[in-house]
Amino acid sequence: MKGYRGKWALVGLLMLMMIFASACSSDKSSSEPKDNGGKKTENKEPIKIGVLASKTGALESYGKQTLRGFELGLDYATDGKMEAAGRKIEFIVEDTETKPEVAVQKATKLLEEDKVDFLVGSSSSADTLAVLPLAEEYKKIMVVEPAAADSITGSEFNKYIFHSARNSSQDAVAGAAAIAKKGVKIATLAPDYSFGRDGVAAFKEAAVKLGAEIVKEEYADPAATDFTSNIQKIVDAKPDYLFVVWAGANSPWKQIADMKVQEKGIKISTGAPDIAALSTMEPLIGMEGFTVYYHDLPKNKINDWLVEEHKKRFNGDVPDLFTPGGMSAAISIVEALKKSNGETDADKLIKTMEGMSFETPKGKMTYRPEDHQALQALYAIKLEKKDGVAYPVPVLIRELTPDETAPPIRNN
Repeated sequence: MKGYRGKWALVGLLMLMMIFASACSSDKSSSEPKDNGGKKTENKEPIKIGVLASKTGALESYGKQTLRGFELGLDYATDGKMEAAGRKIEFIVEDTETKPEVAVQKATKLLEEDKVDFLVGSSSSADTLAVLPLAEEYKKIMVVEPAAADSITGSEFNKYIFHSARNSSQDAVAGAAAIAKKGVKIATLAPDYSFGRDGVAAFKEAAVKLGAEIVKEEYADPAATDFTSNIQKIVDAKPDYLFVVWAGANSPWKQIADMKVQEKGIKISTGAPDIAALSTMEPLIGMEGFTVYYHDLPKNKINDWLVEEHKKRFNGDVPDLFTPGGMSAAISIVEALKKSNGETDADKLIKTMEGMSFETPKGKMTYRPEDHQALQALYAIKLEKKDGVAYPVPVLIRELTPDETAPPIRNN
């Protein structure tokens, strides 16, 4: 009997071991890809991208342009399949209302509830700066577009941030190249928040290097509609040029014209804005400055596709100032996913994206390894009147190469 009981005890022990092994195997198969002849199967879960944009608020038009470009970019980069490395791509759009506190709420929702793999955005530098710490906290790649504050890849930088948009220093280099030289006196006008102050600081640095003197820095409330006091202080400083850094629908152009600033011998220079704002710049025809983009300036097949496809989808409208930026952000994400074979682990993506070059409507861009700023072309232009066009048109003087517009590395 003792041998019999021992035999059945051994059988029972073997059965328990088989059950335990089976349970362990079951648990493992639920959390890891199944083994298929010694090879792990690919992850087929959809890749989710959370897009933050100003669908309402002062920068609503910028949000609209970026979203159109982002969707077109995903379409272009995936050949219309909306997938990368065999994984479907989904994107979820949230309106920041151009308010930093709302941007944080919406980003948190995308990260915690929607479980997105990437963040993209936002239209406002203030919104974007408020969200940057969340990318680090949740260890998710955030592609910043179109916010331009230098501090995004400078003092507030973290390794999860990739800045596909140009930054204020790139704008500044282009703007300074257009007007600054030895003996020239320049005043500046900008909105009183990070975008404006970063823009002026970068412009001042570039202009002074070229020998110019900054005689007045004037900052206005970002929501202002009356710039009379600001403009008068600039007139009193008697500069040769007024360089304007601005974003938003409430631009100062009409009051600059009404106060006859140019008739007082002060030339105006700025970055040529989107088409809606160009319509208010009739008094500035002949102005020399720069632009981030105008639809007929870049000469490449991606921009040709963008212009043609945009017209088809949006009632004949051409892509606007920030449309190619949205497209470039999308292309960079898809390109990274192709290189990572669909892997969305942030640390692996960082290694993939640092130094990565990708083709865009503005030509080749490269994420600089040191600060993840996208090096890119900008355009020196002159505003001219063209027959059949209802607004002053940016006409190319010359393309400024990515090397020419490369900004200082500011993230220490």
